Amino acid sequence: MRRFLTTVLVCFSFVYTAKAQEGIPVYFDYLADNYYLVYPSMAGIGEGGKIRLTARKQWFNVDEAPSLQTFNAHFRVGERSGIGGILFNDSNGYHSQTGFKVTYAHHLQLGGDFRTLNQLSFGLSTGIILSSLDETEFRSVIPDPIVSGVKNTTSYFNLDLGASYNLFEFYAHAAILNILGSGRDLYTAAEFDNLRRYLFSVGYVFGKSRWRVEPSMLFQLTEFTEEKTVDFNAKVYRDVGDNTVVWAGLSYRRSFDGAQFQQNGSFGEQRLQLFTPIVGVNWGKWLFSYNYSYQSGDIRFDNGGFHQVTLGYNIGQSSENRYDCYCPAANY
Repeated sequence: MRRFLTTVLVCFSFVYTAKAQEGIPVYFDYLADNYYLVYPSMAGIGEGGKIRLTARKQWFNVDEAPSLQTFNAHFRVGERSGIGGILFNDSNGYHSQTGFKVTYAHHLQLGGDFRTLNQLSFGLSTGIILSSLDETEFRSVIPDPIVSGVKNTTSYFNLDLGASYNLFEFYAHAAILNILGSGRDLYTAAEFDNLRRYLFSVGYVFGKSRWRVEPSMLFQLTEFTEEKTVDFNAKVYRDVGDNTVVWAGLSYRRSFDGAQFQQNGSFGEQRLQLFTPIVGVNWGKWLFSYNYSYQSGDIRFDNGGFHQVTLGYNIGQSSENRYDCYCPAANY
């Protein structure tokens, strides 16, 4: 019973903090040179390829707390094409989802030679998600006909569509996730089919010396619930050797919508606010990063935060094939 109540609270809090995203939740790993995880148009953006492995854990002292693992790889194929694939596992109490996506992207060079990054890209991802609800440990004194007592699993197919424009140190991305009107149909109660989310990012890298600064933002909109959030980000890069770059940044996420609550006889409204410092290092072809998200506000499930680590490896880009710009997403 205690585990069941804990799971209910975890689920409620997770809905509030992560907007109960179906598919891969959009956290902050995109800041670790991992934009392909969010935008399919970034598959094979530069010569060679990238491999990224991420793990995220919320509230270490809470049983059945949300956790997420992703693995993705994408590569350039020929002069104008990119391919990629994503595997992910997302669990939250008794509910979990596992899935994979495959991606094709097409890149159009709009001007200059092969070292000039002036590129318009389009990408399409297709994927299958297995969504599960484990009711094997649900117990009640009076049997409930709604509770099956087994692990229920269903699958569905969906599409993601994205577009990107990269011009030297400037970039802009947009995507529509879960385009099709297909839901998981997992629970006895009727579920809505509209899982569409809209994303938009823009950013620029300032500086040509050993120090560089990259401000950026990311906007999210969930169509069915009309929930909106925005991330304001800033990263600082420092060259410490011929093949080593250390960097650090800070992200601030805020929702446009608030949750009503009552405390000490008075009513209030609280909007989601997450502060996420992130640090990382690029050493040769390797990348490592860590970020920690802290939720501010009067109403929180736990005083702890959310931890995420990323390990990456870059493949196949020589110095002769690098673009003539400081553009981390394209120059490996």
